[in-house]
Amino acid sequence: MKLAAKLFVIIALTAPAAAAVAQNAQHGSDSTKEFKAADMNMMKNMNAAPYTGNPDVDFRTHMIPHHEGAIAMAKVGLKYANDAETKRMAQKIIDDQEKEVADMQAWLKKNGH
Repeated sequence: MKLAAKLFVIIALTAPAAAAVAQNAQHGSDSTKEFKAADMNMMKNMNAAPYTGNPDVDFRTHMIPHHEGAIAMAKVGLKYANDAETKRMAQKIIDDQEKEVADMQAWLKKNGH
């Protein structure tokens, strides 16, 4: 096989792989930005919640933004993950923690907070 033909075959075989690597790098960059934004928002919201001295209230008012941050991160995971197990785990986190947030908000409301 002539050198030019060999190079053509090599390029033809490696081009799809190179495109996949470039696409994953772009997704990684996008997902990283979105994970960081979710982290920063969670920390801001956790720090904004005042402490009351009531551990029942303080637990909930600080866990709510923590859970909301986990939900936001799980949504990024669902959007970008390739692994089916990662996607299942992300969806479970969303389902479980949305219910827990609703339960904590209901408790706070029921108890006048």
